[in-house]
Amino acid sequence: MAVPLVGAEGFTDAQFDVVIIGAGASGLMCAIEAAKRGRKVRIIDHANKPGKKILMSGGGRCNFTNYSVEADNYLSHNPHFCKSALKRFTQWDFLSLVQRYKIAYHERLHGQLFCDDSARDILDMLLAECRRYGASISLQCAVQRIAQDAGGGFQVHTNQGKLHCQSLVVATGGLSIPKMGATPLGYRIAEQFNIKVWPTRAGLVPLTLQPHDKEVFSALTGIAVPCEVSTQNRSFRENLLFTHRGLSGPAILQISSYWQPGEALVINCLPDRDLLAELKQLRKQGSKFKVKTWLGELLPKRLLPALLSEAMLECALVDCSDKQFRQISDHIQAWHIRPNGSEGYRTAEVTIGGVDCDALSSKTMESLKVKRLYFVGEVVDVTGWLGGYNFQWAWSSGWCAGQYV
Repeated sequence: MAVPLVGAEGFTDAQFDVVIIGAGASGLMCAIEAAKRGRKVRIIDHANKPGKKILMSGGGRCNFTNYSVEADNYLSHNPHFCKSALKRFTQWDFLSLVQRYKIAYHERLHGQLFCDDSARDILDMLLAECRRYGASISLQCAVQRIAQDAGGGFQVHTNQGKLHCQSLVVATGGLSIPKMGATPLGYRIAEQFNIKVWPTRAGLVPLTLQPHDKEVFSALTGIAVPCEVSTQNRSFRENLLFTHRGLSGPAILQISSYWQPGEALVINCLPDRDLLAELKQLRKQGSKFKVKTWLGELLPKRLLPALLSEAMLECALVDCSDKQFRQISDHIQAWHIRPNGSEGYRTAEVTIGGVDCDALSSKTMESLKVKRLYFVGEVVDVTGWLGGYNFQWAWSSGWCAGQYV
């Protein structure tokens, strides 16, 4: 049985307890919880299918949460805001639901949990819960205008007609991946009601290079190197991937959320070694290996000419000076590179910034200024690391709002 849908036939002055704008992760979770409480719930979405980002996430396997979830895994202008929701609906609570539906999953690096089969399993579970409790969905339903009733409720004018509701939940997501239908609607709704919105930017996104660096490193496209990548205030140890546009891979995606335009990245391509000490020891032992021969056992050979001069690579270890060893160490373990920018929302996994947390209740996700208006998920100024953290924020924030709408 399909989720109850309302198609192009539309509706006229339909009455609901709760209208949720957005049929993504946070919107579906909120709908389930509200419907459990006996609330009459309608989800509306301008897309032709629910949960599109769920389906594409994690390479189609959906990295739906993480074994270890802490407030430190999130960025926000109010770093404490997410704590309440994450504590009240935890990764273990969501796992319990996944296990109840007998969805097979596995752990990858750093506690990341993925479906064994398909992200469709997670979406089907959420839609089944909506059916179970009677939450309905209207697709291809575009919001045209929102107004507040004299009694404090809301009128939502759409291309399919007008809905009335006591509580309105904005679960519209951010601006990332516009080809999947991302729009600024949620931010516009907040601004309509004079709720502060922090400036947005792309997060968890590949970085592009300056023209000169791109010329040097584009030849390395496809090479991945385990690295430690740092900004002034954050470091991540993961793979770095060279692309024809610049730098990607988990280490770069993670650091991109902290990187500021104009800032240099510091990259350590051999984070577990004391390269300078090893080079000096080899010289002491009289090693006649060339620098390129020895380093070629530790790093991709094609990477070396991009980091070190030909003369340095051809030098025998026994003949190198302390100064040359320091240069080698600096270029490999403290490689500075200044990105040109990011690839932007087109390839970003998340949007940083959004609806000001200080304008919302951390317990209910309700606006402190406009009663019965709620914001959940990515539209809020809470952005997780790579690794299932953004989905967990969607589940947690949607669950919290669902207890009160």
